[in-house]
Amino acid sequence: MTIPIVPPRPRRLRAAASAAAASAVLLVSACGGQQEDEAPAVATIVDDERCATNEAAGTITYVTGYQYQASVSILEAIAADALGYFDSVCLDVEIQPGSGDTIGNAQLVAAGTAQFTSLGNEAEILQANTSDISVMGIATYGHVPIATLLTGPDVEELGDLEGTTLGHKGMLPAPLEAMLATEDVNLDEVEQVEVGYDPSVLPRDQVQALTAFRSNEPFLLEDMGEEFTEWRPEEYGVVGSFGVMATSPEFAEENPTVVEDFLRALSRAFEYCVVTENGEECVAYAAELSDSGYDVEHNLRVWQAESDLATGTTRENAPVGYIDLEATEAEGQTLVDAGQLDELPELEPLFEPSFLEGVHTNGEVTWPAEE
Repeated sequence: MTIPIVPPRPRRLRAAASAAAASAVLLVSACGGQQEDEAPAVATIVDDERCATNEAAGTITYVTGYQYQASVSILEAIAADALGYFDSVCLDVEIQPGSGDTIGNAQLVAAGTAQFTSLGNEAEILQANTSDISVMGIATYGHVPIATLLTGPDVEELGDLEGTTLGHKGMLPAPLEAMLATEDVNLDEVEQVEVGYDPSVLPRDQVQALTAFRSNEPFLLEDMGEEFTEWRPEEYGVVGSFGVMATSPEFAEENPTVVEDFLRALSRAFEYCVVTENGEECVAYAAELSDSGYDVEHNLRVWQAESDLATGTTRENAPVGYIDLEATEAEGQTLVDAGQLDELPELEPLFEPSFLEGVHTNGEVTWPAEE
């Protein structure tokens, strides 16, 4: 597996991150009496000064990527709140459901209306900044495209899509466009139409291909008893990502301990929820926030699929959520190749890995010692 070359931190944020690391975070060994099945004896004390600094930031608003769906980068925040992890690091976090308009969410963060949000992939960080929406990626949980293409079982090769209709949710995702390009599919010969989130348009033959999220629509079609073929970009050498946590560079510079400790709580919650017997509990927390019609069983499948992808695509000895700038560059290049970006912007100011790095010591999430 390729080990990414991590460039120097942006000068402006390097100082901020150093201040966060130096601001009264004391590493200590946990007290005696630890059970054999408990976590290793590594803890972090958030002392009174750091606690006061976090509290002084006031209410921190986190906007989810889409409602209270149990996706990676969403469910951890919900669970962190319910389990009291934000309280443990002196953060007052308000969770607001997003509509699925992730670029709109990025605008809220850039404007300071919200402080954190989940984006669909790293490409959206690049697209947002190209549109003068100043946001910065601070964690990337999945290192594989979450977008997938569904067709009827009669489609034997991607070239068969020429002369048919493809349904999408606003635009053809760049990883799917790149996948089709590898098979020399002439997109001018494919009619593209915008459809909703009901995947039954595929078996009803309203479209012959459908863009989807691999952790969502395939499960829904399986539950309907429908047959389909799934085409995954990574099987054609296309790189991608999903579950990206974003903030604004200005907020990060002014509140480095808040950013680090927000990620600390999320990392702690991910570790808790990824344990099989805890997944249902974490999804139940999301269900409690939803007004009605929350499909617990389906959302549990979403969480299990995405958390498996996140852990399975995390580089050895790296924490879940690490940023791989080599892969980011390759993902950005798919946007350039697809004509969605004129050129690849400089990546260093747009992604900052140091905050998540500061959350871990020897591969373990450092955490306030229990009193």
